[in-house]
Amino acid sequence: MDSTWLVLLSLALGLVVGAGFVAILHVAARRGARAAEVASPAVPDGVDQVIDALESAGVVLDPSNNVIKASPGALSIGLVWNQALVHPRLVELVDRVRRTGEPITEECELARGPFGDANIHLSVRVARLGARYILLLAEDRTESFRLENVRRDFVANISHELKTPIGAVGLLAEALDSASDDPEQVRRFAHRLSEESQRLARITQDIIELSRLQAADALTGAEVVSVTQAISSAVDQNRVAAEARGIELAMRGDKKAEVFGDETLLVVAVHNLISNAIQYSPSGSRVGIGVRTIDGVVEIAVTDQGEGIPEEDLDRVFERFFRVDQARSRHTGGTGLGLAIVKHAVQNHGGDIRVWSQPGRGSTFTIRLPEASHDAAARPAIGETT
Repeated sequence: MDSTWLVLLSLALGLVVGAGFVAILHVAARRGARAAEVASPAVPDGVDQVIDALESAGVVLDPSNNVIKASPGALSIGLVWNQALVHPRLVELVDRVRRTGEPITEECELARGPFGDANIHLSVRVARLGARYILLLAEDRTESFRLENVRRDFVANISHELKTPIGAVGLLAEALDSASDDPEQVRRFAHRLSEESQRLARITQDIIELSRLQAADALTGAEVVSVTQAISSAVDQNRVAAEARGIELAMRGDKKAEVFGDETLLVVAVHNLISNAIQYSPSGSRVGIGVRTIDGVVEIAVTDQGEGIPEEDLDRVFERFFRVDQARSRHTGGTGLGLAIVKHAVQNHGGDIRVWSQPGRGSTFTIRLPEASHDAAARPAIGETT
């Protein structure tokens, strides 16, 4: 073959190879840009600010169902954990909207947290947000579902529990009138009358507190809470009572543990456990308060060296007005509502409470709460500059 034709053929082959290489680079560049667009989507302008401003629960999800933005309300009622929806039912609704493109409104009853038996009632609205995202809005309707039960329980409990101190007040008033000529008897009956009035006030206050916990969502203003700080406040509130009986309050454990909730309610819950431990512990003993974090769960344990709880009563200790030792409760002024308040405060945080006890070996009450997740609250929406 003539050398000229060989040169021309080589040039043509080079042009073909070069053009093919350029085409491959162009296709790769387009695929790379598309992949970058999928991996780094931009939330529509203003959506992230709206989600931050929501008092109710609001969540924005990407095509892989990753949570790229969540409102504080969504975190406080436990809908989001580690950039994902916690509840399979909500994931089903999101997938259905993604398939059909039609918005959905549905009433859902869901577990408040990853453990425990407390439920929340939500009115859920799911719709597309642009071509890529899904917006989930949830309104907490738990209060309206529970209000009627709370009213019924309140009336039944108060009518049963208040009749004893009210009857005692009436009898003591009659006794005072009969003993008006005996100063010593008058003083004795007056002292008893004061004790019964104080007991009546404690019962009333505890019923009001318990009803508030049952009737309303206590975590409307939830925030990240230091568990150590909450326990320290509860210990300080019980220090005088402990020192009066020579009981040591020992606190130890994870000082960095944090949960998402209401610090005041957590202090009340831990305070009631420590107060019970002091009341049922012998003088000169020790009450331990420990904190640890295991697999995303914060555990707060309060251990006493008291008489313990019989096995047949362990399942009932969190019932309203239940007392293991009726005589001792009357002596210490207990209302039988302290542990019920603890239970509802913990459930409102999406947690649960457990008890271990053996007669003669003391008791341990353990509060278990989901560890605070900062990522979904603090992580900026993808496409947002920081």
